Amino acid sequence: MATKKRTGKYIYFFGGGKADGNESMKNLLGGKGANLAEMAGHPKLRLPVPPGFTVTTEICTWFYKNKKTYPKALPVQLKEALSKMEKLTKKIWG
Repeated sequence: MATKKRTGKYIYFFGGGKADGNESMKNLLGGKGANLAEMAGHPKLRLPVPPGFTVTTEICTWFYKNKKTYPKALPVQLKEALSKMEKLTKKIWG
C-alpha cells in the first residue's frame, strides 16, 4: 500500500556557516548528516565544512513504500540545494 503523499522538506542544506539541521535531528538526517549540520552551522564551532546537503531518511522509506519512486518535490529541492552549492563554491555542478 502506498504511503500518503505529502510535500515536505526532504533535503537539508549546510554551508557558509549555516545549516538547516542540527545534531538533534539524527532520526531524520542520519548520524553523519546531523553531525555535518552541527559542525557546519553551530555558531560556536565555525568548522570549515564544505557546503553540501543531506537527503532525509524519509526518502529511503518513501522509495520502498511507493514502488521505487520518489516524491515529486525531491527533484525541485535537489536543484535548489545544488544551486546553493554552486553559489558558495563558485563552481558549476553536473
